[in-house]
Amino acid sequence: MVEERITEVETPTGNTHTTHTVIHDEERRGGGAGWLIALLLIVALVAGYFIVTSMSGAEVAKDNAIADAAGDVSEAAQKVGDAVDGN
Repeated sequence: MVEERITEVETPTGNTHTTHTVIHDEERRGGGAGWLIALLLIVALVAGYFIVTSMSGAEVAKDNAIADAAGDVSEAAQKVGDAVDGN
């Protein structure tokens, strides 16, 4: 329901001021923007989770590659040392 109130006030000098007030008694309905924002937030959180987990997986792979390279260098040094001792 909509109600319109008009108030007129006359000052002592004779000037009249009119005020219009509109009152809405209807229940407010959302336009769906709240649901859209919530959905976008969920998508952003899921994407962030996958980015973080893939970065940590890459970090582990890099650490493993460095450890393997260090092992190969150690093995090569051992072979050089064995070759020197054999001559």
